[in-house]
Amino acid sequence: MLGNPRRFSLTFNRFGNKRAKIPLVSVTDSDESYMANKNLFIISLPNVITVIRILLIPFFVILLQSGLYLYALLVFAAAAVSDGLDGFLARFFDQRTELGAYLDPLADKMLLITAFIGMAILQFIPGWLAVIVISRDILILMGIGVLTITQTKFEIHPSLWSKITTFTQLFTICLVLLSLIVSVPNGIKSVFFFLTAAITIISGGHYLFVGLNILHKKMDVDQQ
Repeated sequence: MLGNPRRFSLTFNRFGNKRAKIPLVSVTDSDESYMANKNLFIISLPNVITVIRILLIPFFVILLQSGLYLYALLVFAAAAVSDGLDGFLARFFDQRTELGAYLDPLADKMLLITAFIGMAILQFIPGWLAVIVISRDILILMGIGVLTITQTKFEIHPSLWSKITTFTQLFTICLVLLSLIVSVPNGIKSVFFFLTAAITIISGGHYLFVGLNILHKKMDVDQQ
C-alpha cells in the first residue's frame, strides 16, 4: 500500500531576486522505505565478504613470495570459497545490489590475474596460460569500454561459461599450490592447464559474440 506522497522541489534564483520552484519528483513513504533498504543493502554481508576477498590478495602475494605455500593455499582457498559464498548469501537474503554486480567480478579478476601473474613469474604455471587468462579479461574490459563509449545500455550478468571459467581457474591455482606442498603428478597439472586454457578461450569468444551482438542491435536501433 502506498504511503502519503511528498513532493520535493528545487528552488533557484531567476531574473534577480525572483525565485522559481521546479518540482523534481513525488516520493511516497513506501518509496523512501525502499530507497533506505536499498542503501542499507549496499553495506550488506555479501558485499563485505567481497571486499574481504580483495583485501586477502596482498596477503596471498606476500605468502607466495615468501615460500609459505601452505598458508598461501589456505588464503587463496578462503578467497575462492568466498566467491561462491557472497553470491549465495546475496540470493538467499535477497541482497543483490548494483554495487555487488560490479564489485564481485572485479574482485574475481583481481584475485585471478594476481595469482596467474605471480605463479607464472615464479614458473609454477606456464607463461602462455597466464597470457590467455589475462587476455580474456582485457578483452572483456575493452568490450565494456566500447559499450560505455557508444552509450550502449547493458547489464553485467555472469554467464554460465563465465562461472565455469572462474571455477576452473580457481581450481587450477589451488591444484598448483597443493603440488608445492604434496606430490601431484605433472600429467594431472598439464591436463588442467590445457583445460583451463580451452575454457578460458571459449568464454572469451562467448563474451565477444554477445558484445558484438549487443552493439549490432544498438546500431540498428540508431539507424531507424
